[in-house]
Amino acid sequence: MQTAGAAARTDTSTRRFQAKRDAILAAAAQAINDQGAKGMTFADIARRVALNTTSVTYYFKRKEDLAAACFEHTLDSLQAMLAEALEEPTPEARVARYLQINMERLARIERGEDTPLAILSDLRATEGAVRSRLMGGWQRVFRTTRSLWGAAASRAETDLHGARAHVLLENTFWLPVWLTRYDLDQYRRVETRLMEVFRHGIARPGDAWAPEPIELTHGAEPAREALLLAATRLLNELGYHGASVQRIASALNVTKGSFYHHLDAKDELVIACFDRSFAAIAEAQRLGDARGGSHWHRLASVIATLLDVQFGERGPLLRTTALSGLSPPVRQAMVDRSNRIARRYAGTISDGVAEGSMRAVDPLIAAQALMALQNAAFDMLKWAGTMPRERAVAMYAGTLLFGLFDDRVLG
Repeated sequence: MQTAGAAARTDTSTRRFQAKRDAILAAAAQAINDQGAKGMTFADIARRVALNTTSVTYYFKRKEDLAAACFEHTLDSLQAMLAEALEEPTPEARVARYLQINMERLARIERGEDTPLAILSDLRATEGAVRSRLMGGWQRVFRTTRSLWGAAASRAETDLHGARAHVLLENTFWLPVWLTRYDLDQYRRVETRLMEVFRHGIARPGDAWAPEPIELTHGAEPAREALLLAATRLLNELGYHGASVQRIASALNVTKGSFYHHLDAKDELVIACFDRSFAAIAEAQRLGDARGGSHWHRLASVIATLLDVQFGERGPLLRTTALSGLSPPVRQAMVDRSNRIARRYAGTISDGVAEGSMRAVDPLIAAQALMALQNAAFDMLKWAGTMPRERAVAMYAGTLLFGLFDDRVLG
């Protein structure tokens, strides 16, 4: 029989073990966010938590085990946030609560009272049973998010709820990237303004969805365009670390030597893929403006065109998940380019508000919400393939243009 003193010592030992394990997970999450799961090392983690490497391996035998534990912690945290949000009585209240929980968490991180969760960019680069387990966890998170809108009465409603869930999740994942532009005391305002976009959208009440597709050119010569397109697809599917040069070369049925004839290194390839994607977005924005018409019509046409690219044979555009493997200066340069595109969207929205063709929203915040929608659309490729392309584009775009609770795209 265990004595009271022995039980107390066991309890203290268990708490100490859990505290150190939590500290290691927090340090590993930060390392993953800084340099990707493949770039994380036990030596770096040990330095961050003031332990030696052997002590870290006592808790996690392999680096892959530690990365998987970080991803599982993120997935578990998302499920806990969603479970709390589901206690609210209506879809609007649930989405608002989920956004509030995320903003409160980011505020605690900014104040140094909490630690960031590991971003899920490298989730798809995992392999074997670990990949199956983690992807199953992600699918559960997605289904739980979809349930914020309640039970669907039809297949069309299920499709719409899925689009809404995806856009909501991607926006909360994108938040930490652009929220750094705001002071801590502005977080509550950001939350309010972003929720206004989620609740009511950007279009005015009664505005119809009638975009005009924009014909984009292909800037690169055919062989290079084929290389960049194949690489973009693999990078989106497998992440920076999962899409090896060998896999990209195999997808093109060329040798690694032929690959290096076009590009000198993998980072150069990723940058070239980002260049291709940013050029396509900028061209769509430029040609949309050149057509004239109301700024609402311009915005709808640009978004529709780019979603058609994402869902079609000409796409996709490169996901920001590829940023995880780049060095911090290069990563920041890519984020800066993304922000320039967002500012152009913000200008279109601002002009639309001034001319009365769009709702009065915060243009900078609405623009970042659109960037998240546009960036993440590739992940909905299979979803889009279950319906006519025009319907998929309208349904997905409508999540933000008309709001997360407007059913007019089902009409």
